[in-house]
Parts: sequence; C-alpha cells; structure tokens
Amino acid sequence: MIHSSKFLILRSISLFDSLSDQQIEQVTNQSTFNRHKKGDYIYKSGDDIRSIYLVTKGSVKCGKENSENKTMLKEIVCKSEMLGENIMTRSKVRMEFAQTLEDTETLALPVPFFKDLLEKNPALCQQLTLLLINKMGNLESRMSDFVFKKAQARIIQFLKKLANTQGIKIGIQEILVNHGLSHKEIANITDTSRQTVARVLGDLKRQNIIHFSARKPNKILIRDVMSLS
Repeated sequence: MIHSSKFLILRSISLFDSLSDQQIEQVTNQSTFNRHKKGDYIYKSGDDIRSIYLVTKGSVKCGKENSENKTMLKEIVCKSEMLGENIMTRSKVRMEFAQTLEDTETLALPVPFFKDLLEKNPALCQQLTLLLINKMGNLESRMSDFVFKKAQARIIQFLKKLANTQGIKIGIQEILVNHGLSHKEIANITDTSRQTVARVLGDLKRQNIIHFSARKPNKILIRDVMSLS
C-alpha cells in the first residue's frame, strides 16, 4: 500500500480524530500493511503482544479456546475498528485468538509506539478508554440477553447487528450480509446451540424474512430489517 493511501485510511478512522496531520503522518510511518486470507490467524493465544491492528477491509472473529478445544467467540471486528487493543495488562502474551472471516487487510502498529502515542495524547487515551468501555458494555449486554432473552431473540438481534455493521444495501429494503460464520460459531456468539441456530434461520427463511442458499449459507439476504422481530 502506498504511503498516501495509508495516511488517508488513518485520517478517516474516528479513533484518531484528535490527532494532527503531523501525528497521523507519524502513525503512517510506523504502520505496516498486511493482507490476510480467509481463515488466517492474525494472532493466536500465547503469541507475544507486539502490535495493535486496525482493520481496513474485511472482518475478524476474536475468541478463546479452552483445554477441551471448546471455543467462546467474544466479538466480530469489522472495517475501521481496532483489534488487539487491550495492551495495558501485565500479560506479555495474547490470551485470545483473532482469525479472519474473509479476505482481510490490516494496518499494524508496534505496541511501544502506540503506548508512547497514548502518553503524549490525552484525547487519544480517552478515545481508547471509551472504546474499551463500549466493548465491556457489549459483553455485559450479551450476558443480560442470555438471562432475559430467549434464544430466538438473541439470534435475531445478532442478525440485526450484522446488518448494521457488515450489511450491503441492495435495492430499497434488502440487505446482504456475507458473515463468514458457521452455525456453530453463530451459536457460540449468541450463547445458543447449533441446532437452534439452524432452526431459527430456517424458520425465518420459510417466512421469507431472510434468504440463503444451501451452497452459500454464509450469505444471508435480509428482506427487511424492520421485519426481524
């Protein structure tokens, strides 16, 4: 990626709104452009913490695995969002994994440089703090949904979120979502079961609220987001 393209991408990311053009130029000089194929790991649990990443194209799933190879998906990180930003802990290694859901591009920033940037820019530090608080709020909301919402409502809520973050508008009301997730992964992030996900999506398809094909189940056409209820 050419230098000017990186500058424009960084300038467009809201996290860096408080930085001057000169500071963005410094970030540009320190950033490394990376291309990742679908299914690539950007980092794995146990890897040294060396960089934070800005997703410039595509999407990434983040989660943890236990000793029994069971996976808990924490979040889906999309374009213009930060990945691996929890760098202020004492741990020097990653406690989770980040794996691409589609062909993805990132800009990597060295952790020492980013920490120095935070120390010199209180406004940026505040923005990062708000980002972390928002992510904690999302996890709290997810726990609340698990307690108070039925499985179908959680899956539908997840579809709405996908439509807002990854959807491509087609026509007047229809939105196409290419989420790259298996039924098992959707179950993990909605705290349901694979069978429940298959049943709910099948019911929504029979009601003509969504459409997907057996050949490409990762692509869901939502007829009208307002009808998802």
